[in-house]
Amino acid sequence: MPRASNSLRDTAIPLALLTGDASVTFAGLVGGWWLRYESPLGRLGIDVPGAALSPYLPLLFVGVALLVGAFAQLGLYDSRMVLRRYQSLNAIIKGTAFWLVTYLGVSLVLKFDPPISRLFVVFAFVCVVLLLHVWRTFAYAVITQTPLLGRLRRRTVLLGWNDDARALAAEVQRDPAHPLILVGVVALPDESPTADPGAGGDFPFMLPRLGSIAELESILARTFADVLIATRLEIPREEARRIVEICERRYVEWKVVPGAFDIFLSGLRLQTIGRVPVLGVEELAINRLLSRALKRASDLVGGVIGLLGSAPLMLVLAMLIKRQSPGGPVLFRQQRIGADHQPFTLYKLRSMQPDADASDSAHQSTGPHDPRLLPIGAFLRRWNLDELPQFWNVLRGDMSLVGPRPERPYHVDQLARTISHYLPRHLVKPGMTGWAQVNGLRGDTDLAARVQHDIYYIENWSLWLDVQILLLTLIRWRSPDGS
Repeated sequence: MPRASNSLRDTAIPLALLTGDASVTFAGLVGGWWLRYESPLGRLGIDVPGAALSPYLPLLFVGVALLVGAFAQLGLYDSRMVLRRYQSLNAIIKGTAFWLVTYLGVSLVLKFDPPISRLFVVFAFVCVVLLLHVWRTFAYAVITQTPLLGRLRRRTVLLGWNDDARALAAEVQRDPAHPLILVGVVALPDESPTADPGAGGDFPFMLPRLGSIAELESILARTFADVLIATRLEIPREEARRIVEICERRYVEWKVVPGAFDIFLSGLRLQTIGRVPVLGVEELAINRLLSRALKRASDLVGGVIGLLGSAPLMLVLAMLIKRQSPGGPVLFRQQRIGADHQPFTLYKLRSMQPDADASDSAHQSTGPHDPRLLPIGAFLRRWNLDELPQFWNVLRGDMSLVGPRPERPYHVDQLARTISHYLPRHLVKPGMTGWAQVNGLRGDTDLAARVQHDIYYIENWSLWLDVQILLLTLIRWRSPDGS
């Protein structure tokens, strides 16, 4: 018998969330109207006729339809998104930003009756995002702290056990509300069907072996599996065909960990050459023409604002540096490797003695108590103030506001030999800040973890991700290790 459908997970909960989103969105739009026309904040804008609520109702209903439609297009009501809290919030912000741009753009071209107040649109955007966040947080708490959680999670079986399976299991286990719940492992022919993954200390919890691949259909039946994930590809063609047919009969999703591709998984695309399907890495979003234009535009705006805004502070710091070390320059110049592996000159406020660089070629980072530091040097590094001149690098096009941190040629050569996938960091411009840095990976930290974060940023880039990183940089401006 095929596995019974989960109507609660696939229909009832997404429909309830859609209904709640629509209601809360309408409340947010009404809140925007109230702030524009009934609250003291409305005095900030130009008076617009038709301030009563009733003439605005058709516009509010259109706004609800546009917003919910944008949310649906972004996959917010896919059952797989119900337990993905932060991905859902990201979709909400993207959908609401689309609505804001659409309303503002349309109001400039078409004449509505009553006219659309641009201040109303801004107020409504804020209200909708805040109310939806509160509502979704409440809904998430109800779902994850009640028996509903067990009905929503997809029961998952792993086919084969290796490092990829171990990493996948650890990732799922880390989140008690993960959309997947692992029920066990099916052994491949060269694996013992009785040994438990985890026995021997290589895994933090016991994951039972469910049997061998010959018993797969009965295993999927008795475990009520929703998903089968193959973590090893050493399966004969005919056996793989049989596994797919079993999954089809049991209505079980069949997934594969693409072990041949360790990086840029989001860029994998299936295309055909003639009639032959070929899987490979396509162009990454960050390298598309429009993406490059948007990123460069944001860099120019941010670079100008940053350079002008920090100029008075840099002048004061320059005088302090000159007072403490009159024999050296204020600016420190050093060659770094940028996009396409091209060298460029990086600028910093000098925080060390003038000759410090001569004895620093083998050090990747400088400790907070290095004797070569100027008295003000530790302070500059602790608060990242030595990096303010890099706004000039951003304006020149050598760097971006956000991206992997640049390294010196010597370190690039050394790290490329010891760390897997190090060089793809240079597919994009280096940044003043980055995903690794806002996650605490700077200075003397795990280099492999930093590279993993850099690769994640490159393959998941969006303008919104850049905004998130910049905001987190402001919140976490101080360097924890003073480097």
